[in-house]
Amino acid sequence: MAAVSKYLTAKNSAVAGGVLLVLYILKQRRRAAALNRKKGSANELNSEKDGKKERAAVDKLFFIRISRILKIMVPKFFSKETWYLLLIAVMLVTRTYCDVWMIQNGTMIESGIISRDIKLFKRHFYSYLTVIPGIALVNNFLKLGLNELKLCFRVRLTKHLYDEYLKGYTYYKMGNLDNRIANADQLLTQDVERFCNSVVDLYSNLSKPLLDIGLYIFKLTTAIGAQGPATMMAYLLISGLFLTRLRRPIGKMTVTEQKYEGEYRYVNSRLITNSEEIAFYNGNTREKQTIHSTFKKLVDHLHNFIFFRFSMGMVDSIIAKYFATVVGYLVVSRPFLNLSHSRHLNSSHAELLEDYYQSGRMLLRMSQALGRIVLAGREMTRLSGFTARITELMRVLKELNSGKYERTMVSQSEKDASEKLTLVPGSGRIINIDNIIKFDHTPLATPNGDVLIRDLCFEVKSGTNVLVCGPNGCGKSSLFRVLGELWPLFGGNLTKPERGKLFYVPQRPYMTLGSLRDQVIYPDTHESQKKKGISDLVLKEYLDNVQLGHILDREGSWDTVQDWMDVLSGGEKQRMAMARLFYHKPQFAILDECTSAVSVDVEDYIYSHCRKVGITLFTVSHRKSLWKHHEYYLHMDGRGNYEFKPITPETVEFGS
Repeated sequence: MAAVSKYLTAKNSAVAGGVLLVLYILKQRRRAAALNRKKGSANELNSEKDGKKERAAVDKLFFIRISRILKIMVPKFFSKETWYLLLIAVMLVTRTYCDVWMIQNGTMIESGIISRDIKLFKRHFYSYLTVIPGIALVNNFLKLGLNELKLCFRVRLTKHLYDEYLKGYTYYKMGNLDNRIANADQLLTQDVERFCNSVVDLYSNLSKPLLDIGLYIFKLTTAIGAQGPATMMAYLLISGLFLTRLRRPIGKMTVTEQKYEGEYRYVNSRLITNSEEIAFYNGNTREKQTIHSTFKKLVDHLHNFIFFRFSMGMVDSIIAKYFATVVGYLVVSRPFLNLSHSRHLNSSHAELLEDYYQSGRMLLRMSQALGRIVLAGREMTRLSGFTARITELMRVLKELNSGKYERTMVSQSEKDASEKLTLVPGSGRIINIDNIIKFDHTPLATPNGDVLIRDLCFEVKSGTNVLVCGPNGCGKSSLFRVLGELWPLFGGNLTKPERGKLFYVPQRPYMTLGSLRDQVIYPDTHESQKKKGISDLVLKEYLDNVQLGHILDREGSWDTVQDWMDVLSGGEKQRMAMARLFYHKPQFAILDECTSAVSVDVEDYIYSHCRKVGITLFTVSHRKSLWKHHEYYLHMDGRGNYEFKPITPETVEFGS
């Protein structure tokens, strides 16, 4: 008895230590949160916003969120996902019955061994051998169903998110107009995969134990009465509520972990993307500091998370595993130690032993099932973190597609704030009419609300080329972003052709992944080219027009695949972009310093050819030689003023 008392005292001390450890961590987290609240008003506003965005807990909101996502992953009742869910359910039921059969059969085998009954031993031993292939088949069918369901869920959710992400210019708006989500790439890839895996694992880890509990309660009630299973269920309820309360921080810690992981990946990708510029600046030491500081922030959080999970793991193991077994021993022993129990009053020793083995093993399996349900709460709390992130992404995508965006201002004066409040993004009206571009009392403003020009009014018809000039930061690029509908319209009317009838050629053209043909016809596909009736001979003419015919001769085929961003020089990429312009033949083209690396004679031919094929140009360039190819100029002074006038010999001198 002294040894037992000492053992129980040690267990209770371990439980108390684990609980105190968790409470200490929660206290430290509350203290850190209190310190954060004492920061400046701007930081306080951002922290409140982040707190709202990162809210993650197993509550009513969690179940609402996950039900919405499940409707996407299981769109209709008769779907592939439904059949996999049914397969998993059937396999779980079958495996539970296999477990019950193995308990009963194993008990009979041991009974045959103990009683030296060779016949009994052989009969049940050979029965066990015959069912082994069936049990193995059930287990592997279950694994097959789980893995296929994870993949199906991932496919459905990924397709839905990318449909929203790549609808119109949403991908651009998320990175340039809205700053609520900084690491969309991680959300669309890594977090989606983890979410789908977590949902399927939770389905398996909850449904199997619940099924086991139902079956074992029925079996145990007939064997040892209803009081034993009722005691176990009461223990489950109490311990589950207690552990759920302790696990609350896991959801938010998961959200923070994924946020820091995304930031760490982002700084690494920036180093790869801008490696040449960084190398010219000898910026390796500075970039190393940035990466190390970002990585340290992630590591510090992971250390805290590991320590918290260690504490929770100890409490989980004690309460959900070992104490559940202790309660199981107390429950199963009661009917056997109680001599007045009617079932065992006249039973022989062998019968008592057989009943004990069966009841004990069933109760042990039931205890383990109860423990798995309690531990599944931990996974559900972690799932709530992924659910919060996926829901936030879906909400932002929906708002961006409806024309709403949010951008946190770092600092601005009260005067600027009052001025910006008068501007409502999207309050302007876009009218689609061919062969005309007209700004009618339209303010030119950035997404932040900074007004560049208060009232922009001018009209350009097809065939009238316009040269846009002015100092850096005056609003030239802003004008084109409004024209391309990348930025919202803050008022007035903008008359322009549809999006596909305007074409933008930047100074650093984009070369897509794919063949040489893809570089000319982008964003069309080969099938789109065939539908338009444009042959490869015509594509060759476009290359010849910009003096790139030698590239096709060098590569030998239109289907040659290269890393064209590296293979082509700066001037070749600019000329390739102009060949792409000739292929699409838009009504209007916006040329943003797109011939800065091209010789003057080739540039002169390109502009002449644009006029010949009927492409009207909006050009940003500082080259004096280009004025002769334009009829009007739009000059912005960078102080909110502009003038739109015909080009004369005097204005050419002014522009130079």
